[in-house]
Amino acid sequence: MTQHQIDLGAIAESPRQLGWPAWRAILGRVWVNSGRHNIGLMAGGVAFYVFLSFVPLLGALVMTYGLIADPAIVARHMRMIIDLVPADAAKLIYDQLISLTTTAADKKGLGLIVALIVSIFGASRASGGMMSALNVIYDQEDRRGILRGAGVSAVLAVGAILVGIAGVLAASVLGFVQELLSGIGPFAATLVRVVTWVVAGLLASVTIGATYRFAPYRADARWQWLSIGAVMATVLWLLATLGFGFYASHFAGYDATYGSLSAIVVLMMWLYVSAYAVLIGGLINAEAERQTSVDTTTGQPQAMGGRGATVADMSAALQDAPHAGHLSD
Repeated sequence: MTQHQIDLGAIAESPRQLGWPAWRAILGRVWVNSGRHNIGLMAGGVAFYVFLSFVPLLGALVMTYGLIADPAIVARHMRMIIDLVPADAAKLIYDQLISLTTTAADKKGLGLIVALIVSIFGASRASGGMMSALNVIYDQEDRRGILRGAGVSAVLAVGAILVGIAGVLAASVLGFVQELLSGIGPFAATLVRVVTWVVAGLLASVTIGATYRFAPYRADARWQWLSIGAVMATVLWLLATLGFGFYASHFAGYDATYGSLSAIVVLMMWLYVSAYAVLIGGLINAEAERQTSVDTTTGQPQAMGGRGATVADMSAALQDAPHAGHLSD
């Protein structure tokens, strides 16, 4: 092994040990493979499936919350988080949430549980779309059967619901804190809004990291090889949400073009940029794993070729070229 290969990260045991030469090669492949993998097209597909799953996902969230508390409270508590998304999309989500809380309040006992199960499987279409996209990014062929694939999708959907409940609880605490600090003036509202963004970022990072870990059909990657992409995806998502919200409010003119459909278009576009950010984060993880020769999967270290993950079974650094590595056709 040459010093040049070491400088390229051939023996890196975590992303923190990758220097600038390695990251230059990684980001170069991310740029190339974002086109080869048609990330934009896949993000559109994921956004479509998330859109189809949006109402079932909200319904499952409301009904799950209704098992432990009054479902009517969830809309009030979620308002603070919903307001982070672009205004037209936020209004559409909030109106749908109000409708769902009214429906959920009428369901009790077994009827509530049955409705919850139906909603979870409806919401699993979104996680199924993300599973397919991440398999492409990680160069994996999904060999899970129909039942196993549906089960994994449902588990990921349940995980998203639980994270949503955590967000509701966090929002309720933030709302209480805002009331306590209301006498301070505008500073309190600004402080709470900043904290809300931080909480949303933390919840997003956890959700995205878990998705990277369990969605692709491959040997599980170690968490340190997932965290860099999860953090980057979260930062991109927060910036994209802020940027698109500003663009939609001041420049896009969706109302003039789409009329009464403008809120749906804004929601779809926001879901698209969100999915794009998540897929780019996954691609960063994949190319970072591909750079090193060290086993990036869990369990006992294995030699390359027997690790159960395409990107872990090769090393771009060992090919002794900054932009070398597998590029999917």
